[in-house]
Amino acid sequence: MLRIITLLEQKNHYLEKFYSLNEAELLHFANGQFGHLDEFYRHREAILNTVRYIDTEIEKVHDEADGVSPDQKRRIAENLAIKEEYVNRILAQDLEILSCIESEKSTIIRELQEIRRTKKAVGSYKSRSTPHRLDEEA
Repeated sequence: MLRIITLLEQKNHYLEKFYSLNEAELLHFANGQFGHLDEFYRHREAILNTVRYIDTEIEKVHDEADGVSPDQKRRIAENLAIKEEYVNRILAQDLEILSCIESEKSTIIRELQEIRRTKKAVGSYKSRSTPHRLDEEA
């Protein structure tokens, strides 16, 4: 049972790392800095893979576990409560991250539409002046 407690503590450690990674990147996103988005998602995926591995180890140990002392039950309950808190905080962060990304995406779409309108206006101007050039050259 001590192995399960150790694994739960390790899992909480990685959830804390995940939370801290999100927190740091949210500051960048809030400042409009999205240049490290791919690296951010790679780091997140690596942490999630570690958490998945720990979960499979917990399942293996759980299947082999025998009696649990009251102290072990308390420590397990504490670790599960910590895990639950991190999961809830991470979910809230993910909503903020998605909101930042959607906001930036909307900004980029508006800029692209403005560029398209400008190109169309410039193209319209050029097409009107082009026949005169052709007449002069002929």
